[in-house]
Amino acid sequence: MEYKDYYKTLGVSKNAAGNDIKKAYRKLAVKYHPDRNPDNKSAEDKFKEVTEAYEVLIDPEKRKKYDQLGSNWKQYEHAGAGQRGGFDPSQFGGAGRGGHYHYETEFEDFGDIFGGGGFSEFFNTFFGGMGGRHRAGARGGERVYGERKIKGQDMMAEMKLSLYEAYHGTTRIVDVDGEKLRITTKPGAYDGQELRIKGKGGKSAAGGERGDIYIKVRILPDEKYSPDGQNLNREVPVDLYTALLGGRIRIDTLAGKVNLTVPKNSRSGNRLRLRGKGMPVHGQEGVYGDMFVRLRVVLPEDLTEEEVELFKKLREIHRRKHGNGRGI
Repeated sequence: MEYKDYYKTLGVSKNAAGNDIKKAYRKLAVKYHPDRNPDNKSAEDKFKEVTEAYEVLIDPEKRKKYDQLGSNWKQYEHAGAGQRGGFDPSQFGGAGRGGHYHYETEFEDFGDIFGGGGFSEFFNTFFGGMGGRHRAGARGGERVYGERKIKGQDMMAEMKLSLYEAYHGTTRIVDVDGEKLRITTKPGAYDGQELRIKGKGGKSAAGGERGDIYIKVRILPDEKYSPDGQNLNREVPVDLYTALLGGRIRIDTLAGKVNLTVPKNSRSGNRLRLRGKGMPVHGQEGVYGDMFVRLRVVLPEDLTEEEVELFKKLREIHRRKHGNGRGI
């Protein structure tokens, strides 16, 4: 009997929290789900493997016994896989093969896929009799889990937002399988954020509750602003005279126009900070990142004769002060 490394199957560490396990499982379950991979035996087998791993690692009791088993696995092998007088798998909660296995149904409709069977000999030996939150069974021709009907399949979608919409929040009407849904985002939506719409996913073939819709937010590139976490970066042109003498310029932010103070003798590439003018921190009202402004000094064009003469005088004054410019 082959030992199953459930942590490796889900791609998580042995110290992974429950939310990390759920996240890893959901990603793999969606990837290998038979509905997305019709007639693909390899994908179906992989789907069963990740489901089995999730069933053990998401349950605190099973996970504890699995971790205990890890350090005793070689002892079990040398004892002849639980034969009389050898290592006793019952100490890990197993009831031997033939027990009715259980599996988590929070995200997927596993009963119809497995048809009442499908977990490995390893699982059935050590965890087959431990029970679970939902028992697979049939009643009156309808598959149920305990007293619950099978939940419909979850669905995945993407929603693209402009940076302005992400900053202020927005409402969208989207069409999912002919059904119009209103989706509202709060200020501070970020790229990769996942929104859940409960009960609007796939319908249950057995009359149970509908699945959920998970919508991943994608922030579109902006021509002015470049996000960096909660901070924003942008480049702002400044005329030569303001750069040399200092002054104030009026610039746009996502919250409206503000005055920016430019210090004397500013150069192209200098960065100035506007506190609290970055992106809102999602879920934390009144908390914002900063905006970093990179100056780009713009030389004057179409100089008049008077301006040319004045620049010549400035050049002469500069040369007298610093030398004639040789060796530069």
